Amino acid sequence: MANSSTEKQSTNDFIRGLWEENPVFVQVLGMCPVLAVSNTATNALAMGLATAFVLMMSSTLVSSLRSFIPKQVRIASFILIIATFVTVTEYIIQAISIELHKALGAFISLIVVNCVILGRSEAFASKNTIGRAFLDAAGMGAGFTFALLCLGAVREILGSGSLFGVPVLGTHFEPWVVMILPSGGFFTLAGWLLFFNWRKEKKKIQEKRAKAALAEV
Repeated sequence: MANSSTEKQSTNDFIRGLWEENPVFVQVLGMCPVLAVSNTATNALAMGLATAFVLMMSSTLVSSLRSFIPKQVRIASFILIIATFVTVTEYIIQAISIELHKALGAFISLIVVNCVILGRSEAFASKNTIGRAFLDAAGMGAGFTFALLCLGAVREILGSGSLFGVPVLGTHFEPWVVMILPSGGFFTLAGWLLFFNWRKEKKKIQEKRAKAALAEV
């Protein structure tokens, strides 16, 4: 029974960040990179994976050092840990592709101040075991990457008629240039937020109907 309870808790730690508490569509965090680099699916995926890597590594290290970091300097310590992994990530991206590094620009360095990462370090990693901290970070990172991909895919398809640089709408499609501009990011984000809020309200209504049906029985 204990193993079953532990496995369920671990699964919940991961799924919570991926869907139920998605950092973008539910908590509306990290809007700067979400709107700035989601003009193509490639940029969105790269930024999502970079953020997820920093999130998982920093949360794991914060959790492992939680007993040794004085409370008075915990925020400064967390930022130092996050900045270290951001530097590693930036060098990795630069080694893989100079063009991608230029496309992401200063937003790679700005991962340091992404409130999703610092928030999970403070609210979860510093108070839980290494395993739970890693799964929570993995879920949040996957959720952040998923959200960026949702925006990047829509903006690239409608704005360029392609997906990951591959044409998907044919030569007769007239690209919506506004979608790859900053305003297109706001429009796309608003559409996805509307969709997720609609699903949330629909789920609440279904739960109320289910409870009402049980009460009648």
